[in-house]
Amino acid sequence: MKTDLTDTTSSKINKALVLGRRAIGTPAVGMVLTLVIVTDEENAYDALRAANDASREHPSRTLVVIKRAARSPRDRAKARLDAEVRLGADASTGETVVLRLYGEVVDHAQSVVLPLLLPDAPVVVWWPVNSPADPANDPLGALAQRRVTDTYAAEQPIHELNGRAQTYTPGDTDLAWSRITPWRSMLAAALDQVVCEVTSAEVEGEEFNPSVELLAMWLADRLKVPVRRSTSAGPGLTSVRMESTCGPIVLDRPDGSLATLSIQGQPDRAVALKRRETSDLIAEELRRLDPDDTYASALRYGVDRLDEASAVTAPDPVEAAPVAAAPAADPAPSSTKKSAARKAAAK
Repeated sequence: MKTDLTDTTSSKINKALVLGRRAIGTPAVGMVLTLVIVTDEENAYDALRAANDASREHPSRTLVVIKRAARSPRDRAKARLDAEVRLGADASTGETVVLRLYGEVVDHAQSVVLPLLLPDAPVVVWWPVNSPADPANDPLGALAQRRVTDTYAAEQPIHELNGRAQTYTPGDTDLAWSRITPWRSMLAAALDQVVCEVTSAEVEGEEFNPSVELLAMWLADRLKVPVRRSTSAGPGLTSVRMESTCGPIVLDRPDGSLATLSIQGQPDRAVALKRRETSDLIAEELRRLDPDDTYASALRYGVDRLDEASAVTAPDPVEAAPVAAAPAADPAPSSTKKSAARKAAAK
């Protein structure tokens, strides 16, 4: 069931939700949270489809906030709110309200969203693209217990990752972190099978991929060892190699689907490590609404510290040069020493 409302208000939208529930025969509100998606028109469809798939596990009221840019100063002065209310089969297992904001209303999106939040239910805000520099201090982010961004969608992912570390507030999370959950689980299980000490590690993946950096920071933070990053053609993360006192431990996934786990002294094992859809990532984040201390610790380790550790462990080319290019000994002094030695032996 769909209801279109033009030039409307939050009060009218709430009324349309109540009437819609009665019309489809579900007057009770069975949602467990409110998911607010802040996006643009171009990415709204994909984000809403992912949220609908995730709502099968987490029935929620989904509010899609689309801020429409003004084409002229005259359009900027025209404040208007259009809404599309979806219930029943059109909204999966929850309720969906698509909000399109025009004019001055764009700067006051929190005033539109606040009356539409489910009472006494947690709030999650997700920015699929164009996330704010400080999500916790964003007007919409301030309404939420959980704030989800995606540094992979940024123009400069590594720079964005550094910014997330500087502005981190408990409740912040990143889909780039959610993407490495299977990798972290598999590596932790591999280390549980051996009794040895990890001395170094290497993470291989696409260039400028924030998941590669986050996995490397997690390993460096938890294992307290130097971690190098190397570049591959992808897709995404392709390999992790840990050097240990028991031999190498390698998790290799060249095709983005099936990985091979190799541990010294044990047969190689094929493990499922498929790249996951956005709906799976969002569903994972909605399972826990408390702060992720492991993510915070890895994020604060910092990309810069990884670079410094790599520089310290790498051989110094300045020191190595004189050894490799050492000049040959002067033949004259050598001949003199050998002649003196012969004379001493003759005497």
